[in-house]
This record gives sequence, structure tokens and C-alpha cells, in this order.
Amino acid sequence: MDGGSGNPAGGDGDGGARGGASRPYQPLAFLVGHCWKGTFPDGKATDEHCFSWIYGGKFVRDEHVVHRGEGHADGLGESIYVWDAASKQLQYLYIESAGGFSRGTVSGEGDTLLFPPTSYLEKGETQTYRSRWQPAGRDAYDVVTEFLVKEGWVPGSSCTWKR
Repeated sequence: MDGGSGNPAGGDGDGGARGGASRPYQPLAFLVGHCWKGTFPDGKATDEHCFSWIYGGKFVRDEHVVHRGEGHADGLGESIYVWDAASKQLQYLYIESAGGFSRGTVSGEGDTLLFPPTSYLEKGETQTYRSRWQPAGRDAYDVVTEFLVKEGWVPGSSCTWKR
């Protein structure tokens, strides 16, 4: 959590009304203060995301670990979410242990987080993707990610994260 410095999204970090420039982090509020774990379709790899307020509640951090299974190194990643008042957008920078990164925006549409198309860059290669995160009850959320190929958008991954 924010160490007692106040929650800029309001409430206890479990949600409430979404969106609006006066409460720029509100779309992420249901995630903050919790760790969420999802299992990939192969049943072996898991991905755990832990969300927290940082720097006195000025930003949101999402630290995650992909456990790839016995004999495989874990993948580490981190996203920092920042409100850009000039553009009136909630933006993020994602970095990960293989050296890849992406930058993008996220917005709330009802109770869904929308991550519009952006590019992930790693070792000179680029992959364009987009995602939708939607609560699935109070203790879970579903993520659907799609990738852009020559023919258009194709399914990438889908997973349910639970706290």
C-alpha cells in the first residue's frame, strides 16, 4: 500500500467509481495493495503481479514474476503507471529482465482496463499488442492479449489472475 500517505484513487484500493481526471488512478485501484497470480494454459508457468502505491501515492507499481517451472529461470518485470496531466492520460512504462520494454496508455471503460495498441521492443525486434483486463468477481480478473500480425489481430494469451 502507500505507507499511510493517502490513496490518490480514493477508498481502500478495492475500487469504487472508475475514471475521471480528478481521480486518475481509479481504473487501477482494485488491483493496488494485492498480489494476483495466474496460471498459463500449459498449467506449468505462472505469473504473479503485485501492485502498490509508490512515492507517497504519486505512482502505481506493478512488480511481476513469471515462474516458468523447474529448471527454468524466472522472468521478472515491472510497470510504473503515471498520470500525465498535460495529455490527460494514464501512462505506463514496462521493463523486464530479458531487456524488453514497452510504453503505453491505459484507460477505464466501465470496469474494464483498456490497453490500446503499443509496441514491445526486445533485442531489436518489435511486437505490437493490445490488452483488456476485466474484473471477474472481487478476487479475480481476466486478461486477454492480442498481437498484430500481417493479417490483423490474432489471439495471444488469456488468463485469469486471482488474489
